[in-house]
Amino acid sequence: MKTQKPLDVIATNFPKITSKQLKLFADLEDAYQFWNEKINVISRKDMDFFYERHVLHSLGIAKFIAFAPGTKILDVGTGGGFPGIPLAILFPEIKFYLIDSIGKKIKVVQAVIDALGLKNVIAQQLSAQKSDTKVDFVVSRAVTKMDVFVPWVEKNIKKQHKNTLRNGILYLKGGDLAEELAAFPKAQVWSLNTHFDPAFFETKKVVYLPL
Repeated sequence: MKTQKPLDVIATNFPKITSKQLKLFADLEDAYQFWNEKINVISRKDMDFFYERHVLHSLGIAKFIAFAPGTKILDVGTGGGFPGIPLAILFPEIKFYLIDSIGKKIKVVQAVIDALGLKNVIAQQLSAQKSDTKVDFVVSRAVTKMDVFVPWVEKNIKKQHKNTLRNGILYLKGGDLAEELAAFPKAQVWSLNTHFDPAFFETKKVVYLPL
């Protein structure tokens, strides 16, 4: 990925992106490099492929929906801030709530938010079960199986819709999901390898479940 000029890859895939947003994406790696050395939330191997495995992967959700202004999104089990922070850079008019039960991860997330000056992101140490924030969409990266995840978050989904997709879950997952999603006939599965070239995305998918 390093030889492919990662910022150019982002700009190519999202042609409406501004120079200010590209600068934020450039600063993003520096912020994570700094904080990851203090509190390890991303493996050293993954940091070598930071834009591919974390930033571009997170932005995969944006290949299937352009969130309407005023949309609210809850990132459950955000870990180091993914997919929430990259999506917040791409959608500055959208409000993002990033939660994780592990305090050291939220400490890094908050530090990155502060370093980049992101005004549309709130980070909190909180479990999904205890969150009462009402949002249009819940996003996440493979925190657990869908039959466990849905009961955690369905209480958070607003009933009124303002986007091209009905409110629900947008979940980044990989592998064969047929068995896991058998109980959710409304789920739609979109492959990221139709949008992004690297081998990393060969089995990566976005699962959309309207609620």
